[in-house]
Amino acid sequence: MGARDDPRWCKLERYAIGPPDAVLSFATRLARENRWSDDFAERVIGEYKRFCYLALTAGHEVTPSDAVDQAWHLHLTYSRDYWERFCPDVLGAPLHHGPTAGGAAEGGRYHEQYAQTLRSYEAAFGEVPPVDVWPAAAQRFGRDPLAFRVNPHGVVVLPRLATLIGASALAAGLLALGWLLGSGL
Repeated sequence: MGARDDPRWCKLERYAIGPPDAVLSFATRLARENRWSDDFAERVIGEYKRFCYLALTAGHEVTPSDAVDQAWHLHLTYSRDYWERFCPDVLGAPLHHGPTAGGAAEGGRYHEQYAQTLRSYEAAFGEVPPVDVWPAAAQRFGRDPLAFRVNPHGVVVLPRLATLIGASALAAGLLALGWLLGSGL
């Protein structure tokens, strides 16, 4: 039986996170906190639901993509919704989020577990996971863990190439400003 024929999947698909009357919806908050478009945040929520389905049915531990993990982390902050409604009424079981203990052995274990999660996704849903939400294991455990969250208030964040070009332009601008201020113009 595929996910589409499973009543657990149907329940997950219909489930809406958080209070329905909230001014700031879960999807809007997820988009805002991650600087994603509303459309991408909605897609990530759909993929988070698929991840939760896999956690119930895959027969092995599953590991989320970074984007799916962000949805899971935010959902956990809706603690009453998560523990009193989602787990018992939708999943029918608790779904705990366990952090890694760190180290090379753990890194290897999560790398393989994630690759297995991607294979289970394809088997359950009959399609390859979207790579913009579920990148390959090498990216998930190579580049993605190097990311960190930055509050953009008061800072400028530039892409790496733009950083080089921008830093040069900024330095030239500051030199020119210094020259203008120093020359009394």
